[in-house]
Amino acid sequence: MDKQKIINLKLMAISLVVGIVAGLVVGAFRFAISQMQTFWLTLFKAAHANLWLLGVIILGFIIIGLITGYLVKQEPHAGGSGIPEVELQLQGKLHLNWWAILWRKFLGGVLAIGSGLFLGREGPSIQLGAAIGQGFGSKTSQTNRRVLIAAGAASGLSAAFGAPLGGMMFVLEEVFHNFSPRVWLNSLTGALSANFLVSNLFGQKPVLAIPYNHPFDVHLYGHLIVLGIILGLVARFYQWGLLNGKKIYDKLTFIPRFMHGLIPLFLLIPIAFIMPQIIGGGNELILSWHSINAIKLLSIIFIVRIIFSIISYDSGLPGGIFLPILTMGAILGELYGLIMVRLGMLPEGLVVNLVIFSMAGLFSGIVRSPFTAILLITEMVGSLLHLMPLAVLALVAYLVNDLLGGKPIYESLADRMETASLEVYADNVDELTVTIFEDSKLADKEVKEIKWPEKTLVKLIHRGAHDIIPFGKTKLLAGDLVVLEVDSKCRSKVYDQIKDMQK
Repeated sequence: MDKQKIINLKLMAISLVVGIVAGLVVGAFRFAISQMQTFWLTLFKAAHANLWLLGVIILGFIIIGLITGYLVKQEPHAGGSGIPEVELQLQGKLHLNWWAILWRKFLGGVLAIGSGLFLGREGPSIQLGAAIGQGFGSKTSQTNRRVLIAAGAASGLSAAFGAPLGGMMFVLEEVFHNFSPRVWLNSLTGALSANFLVSNLFGQKPVLAIPYNHPFDVHLYGHLIVLGIILGLVARFYQWGLLNGKKIYDKLTFIPRFMHGLIPLFLLIPIAFIMPQIIGGGNELILSWHSINAIKLLSIIFIVRIIFSIISYDSGLPGGIFLPILTMGAILGELYGLIMVRLGMLPEGLVVNLVIFSMAGLFSGIVRSPFTAILLITEMVGSLLHLMPLAVLALVAYLVNDLLGGKPIYESLADRMETASLEVYADNVDELTVTIFEDSKLADKEVKEIKWPEKTLVKLIHRGAHDIIPFGKTKLLAGDLVVLEVDSKCRSKVYDQIKDMQK
């Protein structure tokens, strides 16, 4: 066995351990959030009979806002979902102290998400996993460290949703933007081990086990086109809202930035007091979709959730938008289905189908990751019955958002982030794997014809099952994975240059 294969096997073994540890940490994270939400819901219900308990709730929320705000003030990258940070880390543009992120994200996430804010646990779970991967890779090469960060991120999402394939695909499609064999193999290894552990803790039942038995007939696919257009429009609005909501917070100069989390916490009190069933990330709301079948009430819930989700996330508190997006998609699917049933244009038994399809559709439109959306919902619901119509809806929503100028939300959030802490390495040699896309300007060109960035060497080309040692006359083909050897201090710059060269 050659040296490289031994290194790869060792890396897979480490990824396996990363997945197990990520499963333990994220499992504890899920449990703590669940217990915290149960505590606050119980208190809100009791407040209806004892109004003085509202004072206790207000005091508790003030304490939560101050603690989480202080944690984020100490480590700004522990706020938000954490996915933009992981994306920048994998591009070599950001260096973080993994331990400082890990414990602050865990504690802050439990307090903020557990309060009932419209925030999801999945983004923080990805960052928790990535931090664990970084910790295990702290004494390895830069390239292996990034592979372990990717494996940890996939493990985090797998543990949060019980979706190992969706976790792996999300990292490849949205976070790493790279289908390198080393990346997907180690990501899948970590995701599977994390899912195995969490399944033993929480059971093997899918996270969103929504029962349905009726296939969506082809002659009804016109509804998917119409609903896909609606979801694409909503996705574009949500992207715009998330990217501009922070500007409103920035204008509140009389409130210190680290105390902005108090705003959504105070706004949550009347919402939770009046409609406690709609608070939180939305997991329970999705599972109980059939309990609310009034069009007017569903419309109010959707408007409240989309606006308050933006307010919650842009405050900077630890928490993500993953599950809130799926929840909004489910509500829109049910709304559209009920309206069509009332108009006599859809059988009532197919409303549940649209609830499931729309989760993938809105996620595909906002996050711009259709393959992840399809795999994720398939694993979370635990059925392949919906695969074709779900894919159609995801594609339509994606295309509509694209025509409106939408960009992947996590990439946009990463672009607006201050990345003053650029990664600096002790040694100068690093690797960067580039995918040659079908419409790339680098496709069908010889290596010597391309003006590569300074201090860049074409080291290897992965083509199918073969590895090619390149020469000047070696032609790059669509689908190739090109391994570049670069100066580690210039890696992020080379990444951006290669990205521009392909357009």
